[in-house]
Amino acid sequence: MNINRRNLSLAAGMAAAVALTAGALIASTARADSGLAAGRPAPAFTAIAANGETVSLADFKGRTVVLEWTNDGCPFVRKHYARPPGNMQGLQAAAAADDAVWLTVISSAPGQQGYADAARANELTAARDAAPAHVLLDPDGSLGRLYKAKTTPHMFIIGPDGALAYQGAVDSTASANVADIATATNYVRNALGSLAAGQPVSVKSTRPYGCSVKYG
Repeated sequence: MNINRRNLSLAAGMAAAVALTAGALIASTARADSGLAAGRPAPAFTAIAANGETVSLADFKGRTVVLEWTNDGCPFVRKHYARPPGNMQGLQAAAAADDAVWLTVISSAPGQQGYADAARANELTAARDAAPAHVLLDPDGSLGRLYKAKTTPHMFIIGPDGALAYQGAVDSTASANVADIATATNYVRNALGSLAAGQPVSVKSTRPYGCSVKYG
């Protein structure tokens, strides 16, 4: 009986240790080092959109441009697309109302979580009631690596002057819980509002959180 109790106690201790280790691993991957530094000129790029168009950053000279890295299998992405409240969709609509260009980027490699060809990317846009100006397909990860995109989501906002005005997380609460959206500081909304008003962005860089970008 004593042996059984000791074995049970040992097993319980090991299970607790495994759970704590797993929790630490999850926490350590929820956030990532930042990408490109805000304030520097945004790197030029050309990419193919899901609608077949060739899209270049130069096409939008003088306008605010938002780059959103996404992966529909990531719970952090699902949090911001969940309806209600439709946080990402609302940000896209607000950006369009201020004549900003929203570009959603899919950098998942073939065979990786979140990979989408043109047909699937268009289906996702419709299913999520999303409204980006374009969905850019980046299966080789060249655009993602150019901007040092770390997570999904990872947000970059390019000001009308062509410089990075903001990069980092959507908001201040690094969780996959939809309920946390209401109480979080929305960095993207605040940055877009400042740019639309011709004012400097107060928070220029934060640590992005989410799933790692599934590069090949």
